[in-house]
Amino acid sequence: MNELKVLRAKDYPRMPWKNGGGSTEEITRDAGTGLDGFGWRLSIADIGESGGFSTFAGYERVITVLQGEGMTLRVDGQDTRPLLPLDPFAFSGESLVSCSLLGGPIRDFNLIYAPQRYSARLQWLDGEQRFFSSAGTVLVFSVAEALEVKLGNSDAQLGRHDCLQLEGNAGLLEASVSGQCCVIELIAR
Repeated sequence: MNELKVLRAKDYPRMPWKNGGGSTEEITRDAGTGLDGFGWRLSIADIGESGGFSTFAGYERVITVLQGEGMTLRVDGQDTRPLLPLDPFAFSGESLVSCSLLGGPIRDFNLIYAPQRYSARLQWLDGEQRFFSSAGTVLVFSVAEALEVKLGNSDAQLGRHDCLQLEGNAGLLEASVSGQCCVIELIAR
């Protein structure tokens, strides 16, 4: 049975980073409490200065700059391309990672997932888009001021940084969005 939730940005709980270097707004997760026990987790981090990232052994990460000029990551001694707004980058949670901000504070969007428990697909969409998904969990994260989402027979209106979460999808779901957003599909292994 499908369970649909609209998560509002104003309600996201704020928590300190694992390494104490900043704070995160947690959007949603599948299980666990604090920084333990989850199979996947979505969050927004505020990065005020260049520095190190927390490690998450056993997880994969996909990071996307939401606001600000961007950053360059150093992952296990290798510099990435400049990561500009809405340009996702994937890396291992076990990697030694630090960031250099390109021009002041940024906000970024993070998917962290355990690949032994879930396969994940993340894509940024813009404008009118229609897609189909058989993933058990479908998340739509809005970066638009107003985003209209249709998942199956359900409609939702999302504001900036709101998230729509569908759990328990068991068939081929038809979906459409109109506006700039990130669609994440998670399939339990």
